[in-house]
Amino acid sequence: MLNAKLIVDRDFVVSELDRRIFGTFVEHMGRCVYGGIYEPGHATADEDGFRGDVLELTRELGTTIIRYPGGNFLSGYNWEDGVGPADKRPVRRDLAWFSTETNQFGTNEFMKWSKKANIEPMFGVNLGTKGADEARQFLEYCNHEGGSALSDLRKEHGYEKPHDIKFWCLGNEMDGPWQICHKTAEEYGRVALETAKVMRWVDPTIQLAACGSSHRNMPTYGSWEYQVLDHCYDEVDFISLHTYFNNHADSAAEYFGVIELLDAFIKEVAAICDAVGAKRRSHKKIMLSLDEWNVWYKTHKIENMRVPGWPEAPPLIEEVYNTEDALIVGGALIAMLNNADRVKVACLAQLVNVIGPIMTETGGDAWRQTIFHPFALASKHGHGRVLRSVAESDSYSAKTFPEIPYLYATVIDNPADGTTTVIALNRSLTDSMEVEVELRGLGADRELVHATELHHSNLKAVNTKEAPNTVAPKANKDVTINGERMTVRLKPASFNVITTKATPAGNA
Repeated sequence: MLNAKLIVDRDFVVSELDRRIFGTFVEHMGRCVYGGIYEPGHATADEDGFRGDVLELTRELGTTIIRYPGGNFLSGYNWEDGVGPADKRPVRRDLAWFSTETNQFGTNEFMKWSKKANIEPMFGVNLGTKGADEARQFLEYCNHEGGSALSDLRKEHGYEKPHDIKFWCLGNEMDGPWQICHKTAEEYGRVALETAKVMRWVDPTIQLAACGSSHRNMPTYGSWEYQVLDHCYDEVDFISLHTYFNNHADSAAEYFGVIELLDAFIKEVAAICDAVGAKRRSHKKIMLSLDEWNVWYKTHKIENMRVPGWPEAPPLIEEVYNTEDALIVGGALIAMLNNADRVKVACLAQLVNVIGPIMTETGGDAWRQTIFHPFALASKHGHGRVLRSVAESDSYSAKTFPEIPYLYATVIDNPADGTTTVIALNRSLTDSMEVEVELRGLGADRELVHATELHHSNLKAVNTKEAPNTVAPKANKDVTINGERMTVRLKPASFNVITTKATPAGNA
């Protein structure tokens, strides 16, 4: 049995939690759109062709914002192709994924779907084959009230009111040689500046995210962020981070180290942003948008990303997630929450089928992958402010990171309803852990609201259509509360969410 401590104080706050940290991502890739969120003729499809089972699971997942329409797809996308009468929309070859795009689903369909899903839209503009002119026209079509050619065109298409999309991404992974019309940092920084400038002239209420490095191992990492922001710092609000976790070593102990690498990645990019700000003597802080992140390694070969013959909606990178993948996703969420002062937006990539928490069978069932559960639990209970926690536990060393504490945790306090939630990961593969939690200043009298654990004795266990609940949350009954102290026992290799509430006497 391992022993650990977790200490927080009401007055030591990291930041108010931005709920947009629980975002996901929908790209025109594989079966994410066609056969995923949109499948006319499916038994659960509504009058707009949206799969009802996927909508229901999206709401349960608790996603708050969704990035659309890409992704690599974005750098070759003409937004005009996806609006207007469906029978008049052009069929195009998508050079990002070597597929045929029918354009039967586009901007207005996504906006209609997002309202049904109760999520905020997060759109991207094409800075690959297009530029500032296309971006400001797209924004005018979406957000202008009326009286101009493009806003009136939206009305002709049946959408009288503006979509009022507030968050926009200035391209996608423009540092990547795989990107359509890839750019150098100098080229992209200039384009991002001019695009941001004209977009703000169209709608000064929007928020804008510039492209950061596609991943931390890019040869230009660090210098890319600095050079890009040196151009567009004053016109953007965010810079993006992308990261995908892998377990190529097939070692859970090594795998857990990627969570520490994410924490380092976040802090490094924040430091670069602040260096550019310091050079300008600016009081402005650039925030971080981790708008692509997930586990992805089993389907990472070229044959998983391309199917010959330019097919429509072929199955691409349909990763099947296991128990240890779910623990990594849970740990990544903890890392983001502990950096809530800078990470304000994050998008799990993607929502359905394509490395998604939701899996479907075209024409058939939909089910929750293992990674669905830590995300849904964190989103459900992630309200309020993140407290600065101090964790004390034994640690181990790995090749991925030199020191990995067995206990990894975050604490979220919600003064609105008096609840305090501990989210904790036990990274020991063999030992249970008894954690003594001190909730200082949060109310001397507390009661347990719920305690949930995600654990399976087989780290390779998966959820399937035939057995969709193999890996699923269960109640943790090993919790005791004594005033401001709580003791909880965590199973080996488990993700845990424990919520307590101050009683009226504790609030006095």
